[in-house]
Amino acid sequence: MPRKKDGMLFEVHPSPAKGKDGNNIVYVRPAGNYKISMNGLEEFCNRNYRSLYGELGRAFDYFLRAAGELMAMGYRVDTPIGSFAPRLKLLREVTNPDEVKGMDVVFDGVDYNPGKRWNKELEKWSHGFRRANNPNTQEVLADKQQLEKVLRHQLGNGGYTTVHRFALAANLTYYSARNLLNDWCKGENPKLLKTKQGQVYIYTEV
Repeated sequence: MPRKKDGMLFEVHPSPAKGKDGNNIVYVRPAGNYKISMNGLEEFCNRNYRSLYGELGRAFDYFLRAAGELMAMGYRVDTPIGSFAPRLKLLREVTNPDEVKGMDVVFDGVDYNPGKRWNKELEKWSHGFRRANNPNTQEVLADKQQLEKVLRHQLGNGGYTTVHRFALAANLTYYSARNLLNDWCKGENPKLLKTKQGQVYIYTEV
């Protein structure tokens, strides 16, 4: 975990959108792919806020049960960390409202509105920002030989790759890695075959 006094590292990447000068508009994102598990969060709260270990997990469990039950009845659940509401969708395309029946409707996830408290908490704990020396995505994409070398290495170690794995290995954004892998699946002589396994797409050699 980075030290508090360092400030958040951020990266600069080009977006697909073009600016007035014809070049890609850039955007920023946190660098480092830092993440913390639920156990790590429990330990952090125990160490910094003297919470009992397991207390946070139990609170999340209670919340998921209660909020799930309430949202299943159509409630929006407002909390200090934002509001949660059920999202619905139709199983088929319908143009006549009178034709829509209950059997046509399913849950399509949860809409989350974080509200303003998160911004206040982030600003309270922020120690500024520092730019990371991340590679230029356009320059990385231009080096086709190196990208194909990375791909061959990943295919040779496990027989497949994913967008996340390839993005990390090739120093690309998730968006750029996904587009490149998908491009390699196209054409009369594609390099890759894209297959869904569970919730993840894997890419294997044709």
